Amino acid sequence: MDSRVSELFGGCCRPGGGGAGGALRGRGGAAPGGGGSKAKKKNGRSRGGKANNQDGNIEYKLKLVNPSQYRFEHLVTQMKWRLQEGRGEAVYQIGVEDNGLLVGLSEEEMRASLKTLRRMAEKVGADITVLREREVDYDSDVPRKITEVLVRKVPDNQQFLDLRVAVLGNVDSGKSTLLGVLTQGELDNGRGRARLNLFRHLHEIQSGRTSSISFEILGFNSKGEVVNYSDSRTAEEICESSSKMITFIDLAGHHKYLKTTIFGLTSYCPDFAMLVVSANTGIAGTTREHLGLAMALKVPFFIVISKVDLCSKATVERTVKQLERILKQPGCNKLPLLVNSDDDAVTAAQQFAQSPNITPIFTLSSVSGENLDLLKVFLNILPPLTNSKEQEELMQQLTEFQVDEIYTVPEVGTVVGGTLSSGICREGENLVVGPTDDGKFLRLKVCSIQRNRSACRVLRAGQAATLALGPFDRSLLRKGMVMVSPEMNPTICSVFEAEIVLLFHATTFRKGFQVTVHVGNVRQTAIVEKIHGKDKLRTGEKAVVRFRFIKHPEYLKIGAKLLFREGVTKGIGHVTDLQAITTKENGLEESLGPGQLSF
Repeated sequence: MDSRVSELFGGCCRPGGGGAGGALRGRGGAAPGGGGSKAKKKNGRSRGGKANNQDGNIEYKLKLVNPSQYRFEHLVTQMKWRLQEGRGEAVYQIGVEDNGLLVGLSEEEMRASLKTLRRMAEKVGADITVLREREVDYDSDVPRKITEVLVRKVPDNQQFLDLRVAVLGNVDSGKSTLLGVLTQGELDNGRGRARLNLFRHLHEIQSGRTSSISFEILGFNSKGEVVNYSDSRTAEEICESSSKMITFIDLAGHHKYLKTTIFGLTSYCPDFAMLVVSANTGIAGTTREHLGLAMALKVPFFIVISKVDLCSKATVERTVKQLERILKQPGCNKLPLLVNSDDDAVTAAQQFAQSPNITPIFTLSSVSGENLDLLKVFLNILPPLTNSKEQEELMQQLTEFQVDEIYTVPEVGTVVGGTLSSGICREGENLVVGPTDDGKFLRLKVCSIQRNRSACRVLRAGQAATLALGPFDRSLLRKGMVMVSPEMNPTICSVFEAEIVLLFHATTFRKGFQVTVHVGNVRQTAIVEKIHGKDKLRTGEKAVVRFRFIKHPEYLKIGAKLLFREGVTKGIGHVTDLQAITTKENGLEESLGPGQLSF
């Protein structure tokens, strides 16, 4: 956002001032044919600054006082465009010129402008929420204000905005407890009561430690109010009442479950990561490792310092300073932003989405509820990383669904869970799944779809869901498979090359070394066949390496992010070349065994 707007909401209120920009400008500007009313130059001050572009979901409007019918229809069309760009969300800044100059409006003009904005929102089936107001000094005797308003569309046909947030952090840092408090709407008793509903296994309840990946949902309605289990009995009711959904992916903190945590980060494609740090222990255990994983996979992350009720103010400040020092190091190169008020939370949400270097830090307690509302404000305003155009392009591609989980449900049959990478998947659609151990693809039919635990007819690119496959034999499936459109002719490989950086290795990394490779939802041991141009690698060195999967072929794509590990050895990179075995060589599995469905 323009530096002037940034300064205003950052607490520095002078209309012509410069400043460390980037606070509120976002990805926005005027919509096609748009543009607010124009104010003339005052007292020789120029209206210099960035002109708005056509993309994004942020709109500047100087004033919206009594527009004509033609002008009103034009403004409504503009709002539809903004909502489409923000996938159901838009931010309007009233009292700001198109070029970012802070003019402000009198009380009466602001009231009339908000009334018009409310009428516009009603026309498109949306609701408005005032995020914040600020006074601006514009050489006038009358106090002048700028108001920032969130416009959110009431969802049609389950098309609520869905953001996935992976929850990282050391063991006993309070991850599951925080999610329990957010999603259940009740504070913890200090002994872990809030987390009990999140655990999936008896040993997790007994030890108090998460060992598997679980999902929890937190909804926000079109007015920005929290929708959770405190006022909704079922997940289906939460989905029906929400126009924005946050899906939390609760990952394991203990080091022995690291492979599960990496699988959650690589296969479930989180939009953001929340790193939870205990205020009383600071950066300990796997905290640095989880931070490094989020950075290696380029997942934008924010930090929550929990358990502040157990510590003195000095201890909390020491933990904050410790985090700030690590974030500012050359390896991280992040700009920490401590959130202490609602205003900070709004600024943090908008800066965080547009700048990869901003890292918001929250200090809160799941027992006393201190600063919990600031995190909710932040999550409510947090915009999606992709706009509607990018999603439409993905939807136009052929269907590709990653298989991350496999279940057998009584009276339903085999069910797979995962994410639709591209295309559209409909109930009753015929797909092929593979590769099997011998590299073949099997035919199957999607019997029904559930998204966020409620029935859904159509699944769109980027959405996570579970698909019921009826009587399909579960033993033929495994994690890491893909379900694709039969027209795709998918390529699979056992041998591939990747450009890697060796993050850590105790000695030297040589030909013949075995590592566990993670590429998306694929997780398999591979052997190093060749290091191009070198005999060995040491910590910090780069090279192109040829890997061979030791068990069965996998479906990979050139350019996919790769992460490998073996004990303390770790490295990252991306796939550069595949020695493909095409399905024309391997063929579709034509002999349909028990439970396999034909077209």
